[in-house]
Amino acid sequence: MKKLVVILIFSAFILSIGAVSWLWHSMISSPVDETSVHEIVFEVDPGSSFTKVAYLLEEAALIKNAQVFILYAKLTDQTKTMKVGEYSLNQAMTPQQIMNTIASGISIARKLTISEGLNIYEIGKIFEEKGLLSQAEFLKMVRDPQLIQELLGESAISLEGYLFPETYQYTKFTKPREIIESMVANAVQTYQQVTVQNSLPGWSRNQVMTLASIIEKETGAAFERPLISSVFHNRLAKKMKLQTDPTIIYGIFDETGDFEIKISRKDIRRLTRFNTYVIDGLPPGPIANPGREAILAAVKPESSDYLFFVSQNDGTHIFSKSYQDHNKAVQQYQKNPKAREGKSWRDLNKKQKSED
Repeated sequence: MKKLVVILIFSAFILSIGAVSWLWHSMISSPVDETSVHEIVFEVDPGSSFTKVAYLLEEAALIKNAQVFILYAKLTDQTKTMKVGEYSLNQAMTPQQIMNTIASGISIARKLTISEGLNIYEIGKIFEEKGLLSQAEFLKMVRDPQLIQELLGESAISLEGYLFPETYQYTKFTKPREIIESMVANAVQTYQQVTVQNSLPGWSRNQVMTLASIIEKETGAAFERPLISSVFHNRLAKKMKLQTDPTIIYGIFDETGDFEIKISRKDIRRLTRFNTYVIDGLPPGPIANPGREAILAAVKPESSDYLFFVSQNDGTHIFSKSYQDHNKAVQQYQKNPKAREGKSWRDLNKKQKSED
């Protein structure tokens, strides 16, 4: 009889172990649906407790049982390992894989692409469209004297010129300031890399970045940048006004805050602190954010005697040494309607992409 009781107790013990093992495997080691790999975006918000997160995971059908998940986390000492983030999960993941993911801190990456030649108004619009902060808030931030001093180590009108064009990755929980800090750090680093072997004696960083921004705005043809740079260097050496159209537009941006405007002929003589048809030398700061090649062109211009250039309406320019030759080019390419027919600066973009 005693032997039978022992056998029954032992059998019950074995069965209970088997049941626990089955339950453990069912609840912890197996996914909700191993065939479902459809992405479910799951957020661990700041201040959330592990218990709350577990029940949210169950509610999202990512785990089978929140209580078992909590017990498992406690037994394996993982209740304090989760990190704030936005995670890509699916029902084919096991609870352990989900645990590892929310403990990794590796949030879903988002992309922010800033093209060469954009200004702070345009970049602010991109920040707004991405839901990072409004354009007005962005402009206030990049004009903050304290932030400018912290990031540049000197005073400036704004961070214009130092928001380096690049594709940046960020997460839902990345602060806009952190992205701006990365942009400025990239610009400063690029400037240092370019000027370590190509310095311009007597030029400040602000002057180099200002000229680079003008070069960036004046041509989309990469091969022209050093030649465009030579024109501006030659004009500066002769104390000639730079007379570059992008500075007219930026001067109005700077005064009105409106960057969706069309300039008129009278705006050419409009006195602003950026309009190089009116002021002497370089404007007080950059008018856009230049890429590496424009910065290089600013400090390493091609050797030439050119003082003028005019658009050929296809993204490239005709360069002239005398005002007389420049006027002929203007008559041929700008005042002759036939010279514009069927041509666009977009043609250059198509040509460059096909060559790439």
